[in-house]
Amino acid sequence: MRTLLTELEQIPARQEYGRVAAVQGLMVEVAGIAWRLSVGGRVLLETRDGRQVEAEIVGFRGDHALAMPFGQLEGVGVGCKAVVGAEQPCIRPDASWLGRVVDAMGRPIDGGPPLVQGRQSYYLRARPPSAHLRDRVGAPMDLGIRAMNTFLTTCRGQRMGIFAGSGVGKSVMLSMLARYTESDVAVVGLVGERGREVKEFIEDNLGPEGMARTVVVVSTSDEPALMRRQAAHLTLTLSEYFRDQGQEVLCMIDSITRFAMAQREIGLSAGEPPASKGYTPSVFAELPQLLERAGPGIGGAAITALFTVLVEGGDHDEPIADAVRGILDGHIVLERQIAERGRYPAINILKSISRTMPACQTPEQREVVSKARDLLAAYEEMGEMIRIGAYRRGSDPRIDQAITYNPALEAFLSQRQEERADLHDGFEQLAGLLEQGGLAA
Repeated sequence: MRTLLTELEQIPARQEYGRVAAVQGLMVEVAGIAWRLSVGGRVLLETRDGRQVEAEIVGFRGDHALAMPFGQLEGVGVGCKAVVGAEQPCIRPDASWLGRVVDAMGRPIDGGPPLVQGRQSYYLRARPPSAHLRDRVGAPMDLGIRAMNTFLTTCRGQRMGIFAGSGVGKSVMLSMLARYTESDVAVVGLVGERGREVKEFIEDNLGPEGMARTVVVVSTSDEPALMRRQAAHLTLTLSEYFRDQGQEVLCMIDSITRFAMAQREIGLSAGEPPASKGYTPSVFAELPQLLERAGPGIGGAAITALFTVLVEGGDHDEPIADAVRGILDGHIVLERQIAERGRYPAINILKSISRTMPACQTPEQREVVSKARDLLAAYEEMGEMIRIGAYRRGSDPRIDQAITYNPALEAFLSQRQEERADLHDGFEQLAGLLEQGGLAA
């Protein structure tokens, strides 16, 4: 009954509408109601065959409102009715959404029954919590991946970026995190994903065990830019709902780069000037608005977030990667050269960092990790010389130690997809590995 009353309250007392004045590409100009609309609001475009296409107001030109559609514009022409919709779109999530797959509008796409609508409405584009009211990051979180637990220890409420090119194991790594991370709920946003890979990720990578405590939001690469952008915002909205229920949430979005590309497409269509590599200024304004929604809550649970970033051609200084790295609390770099050697996850430990370290580790753990990183760095410095046989043992004791320990460290950093690693066991294994040569503290 309360749900029904909530729906009745949202029905407008009267219907206001304008007319389509022009259509150019994906941009629709609406005349007659510009005074009634605002950026971010919605209109329903009625096609000549009676369908309705939802669109979002992205700007204004004179006394015309500029709208971009969430669907196809076939059938929309000059003179078609444009009905005023919600000013601040929202959804009503429910705990029963766990185990379901939804699109960017919050509609089920997994062939299951209709979704139960919750009692409370959540805005799709909510503001991040106030900085001075937020909790601090919590205790270390067990991510289930040995390399991350030890060398990149992550705390509850921390936000990390996974930077990698295509085909180096991001999706598999995300599925391991969704299954093994010590959290109550996982919310996964697949933004701009290949349609072919969605079912593979859900059925093969996540599996029934991971899916049971996960909500998956999907917007494939063929969908309009507004749908791809909204999928990211919906992922954070669902995370905020479960956080407000007192649950520890793991939020993952693959990928932030495709979110930025969608916003670039919207900005260029609205007439924004291109800036860095064609990205419009609104892209760099939207990124912190999205990413800052994750993190510690206010007096309760937190959203621990992992966002993937596609680096074009291995360029980790391209505009989106650089902007995201400056917002988040650490970054994990996956490298193709490591993947080509057959070591997965292909994390480059030396180029990755968690900004909550070393505060979230004990002095003993910090000592062990420091010595292991020094060995990895020493081997990396002379790696090329070692591989071509130009280095002679005995020239440098530090390099000799690095060569001796490298096979064991590589084995330690490697992990099978079906294997779960415990946080505390990882430090013990690393300490035991170093103790064999008398290096541990």
